[in-house]
Amino acid sequence: MKVRLTPQGRELDVDGVKIVGDLLRRFSVVPGTVLVIRGDRLLTEDTALREDDDIELRSVVSGG
Repeated sequence: MKVRLTPQGRELDVDGVKIVGDLLRRFSVVPGTVLVIRGDRLLTEDTALREDDDIELRSVVSGG
């Protein structure tokens, strides 16, 4: 699957990942620090992934 990291602007090919939680662990990302997006849908940690998916990991940024 293709994984786009924003705002870093990187795109990676990832194989062998079955669910969103596994994808986050692969990149050592703490859940809740990114939005996981497929198309126009937000995904949860238990969502199944497909090899032909195009996934975006968008960093959550907040300010004060």
